Amino acid sequence: MLQITPQHRLWFALDAVDFRRGIDGLSALCRQQLDQDPFSGHLFIFRNRRGTAIKLLVYDGNGYWLCHKRFSIGRLQWWPRTVAQAGTIRAVELLLILIPSITGAPALPATSNSMSSAI
Repeated sequence: MLQITPQHRLWFALDAVDFRRGIDGLSALCRQQLDQDPFSGHLFIFRNRRGTAIKLLVYDGNGYWLCHKRFSIGRLQWWPRTVAQAGTIRAVELLLILIPSITGAPALPATSNSMSSAI
């Protein structure tokens, strides 16, 4: 089971990615676009173009975890547009994206200054 903890460093791909990419393709994006080592143990978060799904990639020391969440209702209501916005998102806020709200649609609550100004 993959657990997202406050100790995880989160890296968001600001642009949508082709979801046909698997572990190798996404780890290459980590190196090329995010300038990060995919073996670092950090959590890398990607979204599709339509905002109906996200993928999480993390290396746990034994191998990669690649998790794909497709929302059955709705689309992402918010996604970071800048590195500064992405850097303020905490693990608990990422969990709120992954767990649908009462309406069934994914949303990120406006708990930090950068998110409240972006919504």
